[in-house]
Amino acid sequence: MWAGVAILAVYSLMPNSGPNEITWQDFRTSLLDKHLVEKLIVVNDNIVRVVLNDHGKNQPMNNPNGEYYFTIGSVQIFEEKLKQAQIDNHTPEEQRVPVLYTHNSSFFKVIYTLLPTILLFGFLAWSTRKMFSGAGGLGGGLFGAGKAKFKKFNAEKDVKIKFDDVAGCDEAKEEIMEFVKFLKNPEKYERLGAKIPRGAILSGPPGTGKTLLAKATAGEAGVPFYSVSGSEFVEMFVGVGASRVRDLFKTARENAPSIIFVDEIDAIGKSRSKGKVNGGNDERENTLNQLLVEMDGFQTSDYVVVLAGTNRADVLDAALLRPGRFDRKVYVDNPELEGRKAIFGVHLRKIKLAKGTDLDDLKGRLATLTPGFSGADIANCSSY
Repeated sequence: MWAGVAILAVYSLMPNSGPNEITWQDFRTSLLDKHLVEKLIVVNDNIVRVVLNDHGKNQPMNNPNGEYYFTIGSVQIFEEKLKQAQIDNHTPEEQRVPVLYTHNSSFFKVIYTLLPTILLFGFLAWSTRKMFSGAGGLGGGLFGAGKAKFKKFNAEKDVKIKFDDVAGCDEAKEEIMEFVKFLKNPEKYERLGAKIPRGAILSGPPGTGKTLLAKATAGEAGVPFYSVSGSEFVEMFVGVGASRVRDLFKTARENAPSIIFVDEIDAIGKSRSKGKVNGGNDERENTLNQLLVEMDGFQTSDYVVVLAGTNRADVLDAALLRPGRFDRKVYVDNPELEGRKAIFGVHLRKIKLAKGTDLDDLKGRLATLTPGFSGADIANCSSY
């Protein structure tokens, strides 16, 4: 099919060597009145092909093919005008131009004429179906818009970060260890009848290691890690965000036990205004509602933990923070003096130091000189 379309496209771009279109007035003054016409062929009652005689073909300004055409609205009016024109130029009746009639219903000609319209409507129908399919969660949506744009980190190859690589947040690591124990041995929780933790909000200033802590949780547990930004759920198409949430959770369940990490969850999880009047669908709220539905829909056998990072925990919707969804709230603050020393120790062990350098003394001095620094600030300092 596409080969045929390409051929037709190339053919349409080639110079036209067929009949030239003219007006009735040009036909009469330049051809008919000069007796250069051999015959006329009326095609499908609306097009008149003009065939020139030998004398007309030899005229330097005429079409070398000797053929022109013009359109008519009515065959009867055309015949009357042609008859009157030949009377006016004193053409004897026996020498008047003969008129032939034909109906051209070539299948390929019809297809060629209708092809652009067929392709346009076909594309519109396909795109509409794909768009609604993406909004309904049955497919990828238009151009894959409904597919979740998450990054998957394989437990064996990609997630190599352990808790030993995360320093300066010992309290947060202790709180998050509960999830590691669950993912390593979920059957133990089930046998004891304990409630399985579902999710945790990691909040705190930027650069304190929230994402790193989430990756370390996956690395310690040895499970797949799915990372996505909250802003990637929202697009211009209505329903795309909800579809991406469904796709993300579906993939995580298929590869359970696993961890989903939603960074900057405040992009979709802001508190909904009680008195808000909205005349249309709010895409952000639709996405948030779908996230709540997915977390409520966890079965006992769904070994999936959802971690979320945010710098603005105060703006999150209360429905996100209730028990059964994000059960734990872990605050990751800028490190204190001992925490900064530990972070410098992690980064300095990768750097070749001068012979005889006392690493403990260097860590202590650097930590003293960097009050208020976050883990990201310390990592940046250590790279120079």
